Amino acid sequence: MNLEHSIAALATRIRSAASITALTGAGVSAASGVPTFRGSKGLWRNYAPEQLATPEAFREDPRLVWEWYNWRRELIAKCRPNAAHTVLAAWSRRYPRFHLITQNVDGLHELAGTQDVVRFHGSIWEVLCWERCPGSPERWRDDRVPFEEIPPHCPHCSGLIRPGVVWFGEAIDPEVWTRSVEAASCEVFLTAGTSAVVYPAAGLIHEARSRGAFTVEINPDLTPNSGAVDLTIQARAEEVLPAVDSLLLS
Repeated sequence: MNLEHSIAALATRIRSAASITALTGAGVSAASGVPTFRGSKGLWRNYAPEQLATPEAFREDPRLVWEWYNWRRELIAKCRPNAAHTVLAAWSRRYPRFHLITQNVDGLHELAGTQDVVRFHGSIWEVLCWERCPGSPERWRDDRVPFEEIPPHCPHCSGLIRPGVVWFGEAIDPEVWTRSVEAASCEVFLTAGTSAVVYPAAGLIHEARSRGAFTVEINPDLTPNSGAVDLTIQARAEEVLPAVDSLLLS
């Protein structure tokens, strides 16, 4: 099936669906200028993310980890939502049973106006006390760019704070996991811009298919999930989603 026919097929499915869930990954934000998490362009000072985004790395060298996150926050602060973010935000307002789960921590879906985003891996704009001191909330938003000091400190106990993201080796928040699995009970489940290699998020599309959903993958490159979904659209989300939306509005 060529690209035009695939886009039309997805629009037809969405038009008749009572419930829709979208799972987005780094590829959706790449068009906004946010570096993807993997590959040579995602490296920083010759460090792979797996070397920095761990509790062990933070415990060993919190300054190095925060230099990386501070750099990412400064970069993301200059980025704006692209056409894929805009379409998904519109769908969140248009369709009562639309759910968006994102693996991204950049906050661009919220900036685009998407309602009720399920942030699978947390937010780079939230922080929490490393020591979980009793005087601090569980987590809070901190928009400072850049931080006055690296590593930044907790205003409640003067200890260190850490990014409010899910690091490698950490469990997904149980409430987030429950909401994500519940959202897999839908008629159309689509993934956009995700490499489908990070679990448990990559398994959600299989969960949706087992529950009877029509499953769709939108990604310029083939992934481990490409052969297991009902429809593969090998193109960029910022091109596909506006084209689908145009058909829905026609």
